Amino acid sequence: MTTNLSDKTTHRLVLGNARDLSCIESNSVNLVVTSPPYPMIQMWDEIFAEQDSNIQTALAQGEGKEAFKLMHDLLDGVWNEVDRVLEPGGISCINIGDATRRVNEHFALYPNHQRIQQRFLDLGHNCLPSILWRKVTNSPNKFMGSGTMPPSAYVTLEHEWILIFRKGDKRKFHTGAEKDNRLSSSFFWEERNLWFSDVWHLPGTDQTLDGTNLRSRSGAYPFEIPYRLINMFSVKNDNVLDPFVGTGTTIFAAVASERNSIGVEIDSNLIQSIFAQFNAECVVSLNYFIYQRLERHKQFVAENRRRLRNMNAHHNTDVVTRQEEHIRLNEIEGFQFHNSEVSASYTDQPPLLAKISDRNSTTREPSELVS
Repeated sequence: MTTNLSDKTTHRLVLGNARDLSCIESNSVNLVVTSPPYPMIQMWDEIFAEQDSNIQTALAQGEGKEAFKLMHDLLDGVWNEVDRVLEPGGISCINIGDATRRVNEHFALYPNHQRIQQRFLDLGHNCLPSILWRKVTNSPNKFMGSGTMPPSAYVTLEHEWILIFRKGDKRKFHTGAEKDNRLSSSFFWEERNLWFSDVWHLPGTDQTLDGTNLRSRSGAYPFEIPYRLINMFSVKNDNVLDPFVGTGTTIFAAVASERNSIGVEIDSNLIQSIFAQFNAECVVSLNYFIYQRLERHKQFVAENRRRLRNMNAHHNTDVVTRQEEHIRLNEIEGFQFHNSEVSASYTDQPPLLAKISDRNSTTREPSELVS
């Protein structure tokens, strides 16, 4: 099998408002992975109000439902652009949390996920099964409302949503090269069982931003989330868009997955922060992440050898299905800079522990690189 893959991917950072993606051609994006500002979560009030002063007025006057509507009206402009740039068959994955808030002495849930689902349905997209991201937490303070007395205690939200939509019908792969590339982008059988579960148990990411020129908080999610989604819903060399790129987690997950990416961010300081993280330490950390993925599969093989009847020659490992025989997880070689773009180059071999042996206790995990 020949994959005819490029040995490079391109990663483009754009300074601008996500409601205007005119820098991106229509029908040119295969996958959107993003986490927008969450309406009615207080840390995002200022970001929304800067774009529509009526939001601050509504909040000040205790009109929570009106503020909720106005915030989502702003996000609708982004989803309109996402619809335009996505190719037919393209997929959107949106991490969003619902909000609980007391406005004018009235406590209420603001169902962000329902509002976004409705917008994508109105745009003609197909709503696919969602994922509940259940955050692992040790917080002892779970009670809201009247504590242990009925009837005015409130359920605590301990999950967020990963909403998944498809623009039109399923994507088709026509040529032999396209089909080979799809096969090489496969995931392991045990990953299929884990990733396509509708509940993900993953810890959250510290959203505090360090640096005098950075805003105090970000909407960062753990590296594992965009990495899974990119590998689940795209193939190698696809174009992945994050219109709220923030600290760049989606960009680096695309690098590790051998996909191209575009990140849009309204804060120029965050753009510069992302560029600064394309360095040798990043190469080592991402390669180690890929290496660990292979090691987890080898552990699965060791525990289930009797069930495995197929072989992946590239990685010299047993696999469950024939599709997995063609998986190729390649080593990241390095980065090259071209104005607002970074290209990542790859070898045709998997990462080897001996080649990343300079990794020491000061080298960070991918999630730490972008948080």
